[in-house]
Amino acid sequence: MAASGDAPLAGKIKPGVTRSGVATFYDTDGTGACGYDASPDPLNAAMNVADFGGSQACGAYVQVQAAGGASVTVRITNLCPAPCRAGQLDLNPKAFDRLGARNLGEIPVTWKLVSAPPAKRISLRYKTGSSQYWCGIQVIDHRNPVARLEVRAGGGWKQLQRTDYNYFLSENGAGCGGSIAVTDIYGERLVVDPLPVKPDVVQPTNLQFAQH
Repeated sequence: MAASGDAPLAGKIKPGVTRSGVATFYDTDGTGACGYDASPDPLNAAMNVADFGGSQACGAYVQVQAAGGASVTVRITNLCPAPCRAGQLDLNPKAFDRLGARNLGEIPVTWKLVSAPPAKRISLRYKTGSSQYWCGIQVIDHRNPVARLEVRAGGGWKQLQRTDYNYFLSENGAGCGGSIAVTDIYGERLVVDPLPVKPDVVQPTNLQFAQH
């Protein structure tokens, strides 16, 4: 596992740092504040406001461990608002089952950021309403948390602002439909060739971040 110093672009959640909190559960299909589609994979969770970082935690994988040693790795897909406390994770019930009995309601846990095992390649999606004049871009199925997104515009690269709903916006149309560069918290930067601006269509790439 990489030390925290190896992730200069990390948000509140840093690799190599173990956090304490509680795990609870709620009925979820993987949709929520991160804007992802519903998924049959039950291993997902919502993260408390303090650690969520205004969508910086979206798509992150965290390994959650109960006091007895049971553990489960979940993908962060949603925000858990108050009364969720700092350090709290609200899991899909089937993920919670791997840690303890549901009749406990909540259990003390520790958790840490992990680099997801080999799986899908990264996909990108243009937001509903996107065009060459205005666009929002979402990154999906990334192994490590995304730190920044840039678009090729005017002969250079322009970094886009990230929203709380997990899209990067180009409000003046700069770079919409051009090459896209995605950087993870470890500083690895992947460049995606231009994709057509097809609103609300998930477009796969052949790229994925390295495992740490």
